[in-house]
Amino acid sequence: MTTSPFDSYRPPEEGRRRRRRSGVRGAVSGAVSDAAQGVADRAGRGTSWLNRDGGGRREAPAVPDAEFSSYYGRGVIKPVPWDYKIPAYLFVGGVAAGSGLIATGAAATGRELLRRNSRLTAMAGVAVSGAFLVADLGRPERFLNMMRTVKLTSPMSVGTWILSGFAAFSGVTTATEVARLVPHPEHGPLGVIARLLDAVDAPAAVGQAFFAPPLAAYTAVLLSDTVAPVWFESRRELPFVFVGSAALASSGVQMVLTPTSQTGPVRRFALLGVATELVAMHRLEEHLEELELDEPVRTGEAGAKLRLAKVLTIAGGLGTLLAGRSRAVAVASGLALAGASALTRFGMVEAGIESAKDPRFTVGPQKRRLEERRAAGTVHDSTVTVR
Repeated sequence: MTTSPFDSYRPPEEGRRRRRRSGVRGAVSGAVSDAAQGVADRAGRGTSWLNRDGGGRREAPAVPDAEFSSYYGRGVIKPVPWDYKIPAYLFVGGVAAGSGLIATGAAATGRELLRRNSRLTAMAGVAVSGAFLVADLGRPERFLNMMRTVKLTSPMSVGTWILSGFAAFSGVTTATEVARLVPHPEHGPLGVIARLLDAVDAPAAVGQAFFAPPLAAYTAVLLSDTVAPVWFESRRELPFVFVGSAALASSGVQMVLTPTSQTGPVRRFALLGVATELVAMHRLEEHLEELELDEPVRTGEAGAKLRLAKVLTIAGGLGTLLAGRSRAVAVASGLALAGASALTRFGMVEAGIESAKDPRFTVGPQKRRLEERRAAGTVHDSTVTVR
């Protein structure tokens, strides 16, 4: 006779004992009779062979729902193989985008030194960010290949054209500033070029301002369009975080480079960026906490960077508010704001990569979305994707 761990769940036999029959024929007849009686009992009670409650003859409770802890100790998805170049690209691109807006405003209000510094900063920023992007791609022709088509459903394709458009207008405004700095005769080829640049300077400034906000925000959409849990679940708050971070970085750089007599609008722009980033980052952390995904942004190296970024943001904002005409306080505040922006970019990138390494952060949201669908009445499938 064989035994099983489930024998203890079987209830005792009810009713009178059947007389055992001898021989092979008796054993076969008894087995058939028991099976038929079991089928009849189950049909009468309307229960299944495996009943979770364990009631009825020859029935055992089903295996209880398992709690997910690990996927054989390995990640469910593969994290992106990024190093420092991508967060540096995000940071420098934000500096360029914000500087483009500042340059257009400075040109409209007649702040010549601020206009020149911000235009040169925008051009340098877009060049350096492009260099970081190409270095991460590995070969320059990969960037050119992305410009062969326009795919509106691809953040990378759209972002490539945004970066290229901003760079084109920034090149024109930078060339205008260089022509104004370099002495040249009024007549001759250089004079003609200088007059032509002056004629297209205003339209180029408008184009630069037009592409600046998308340049500051599209990188957040680019991160959110991946399967990394922290980035994907932050898709509604992350663009606001990056736009505020771009305002911090560009304002901070101009507060360092430009005298305080011309940086009044820059300081107000910085305070707007401080408020935007603090509120958006707070909402992002609350949303991730509701989904039990806040661990990557609160712990480890990423959490330390984001906490320090928040401290520098508040300190830089207070310094900007109280700086007045103090050049030293303005420079210190500008450095704090730029450092906060850089730490935010690096911290968010590292948090997304860490969330992709831990299978809990992938399976947990999927199970939660499945439960929400079932609670809403969708019970005929196992879809775990976003509605």
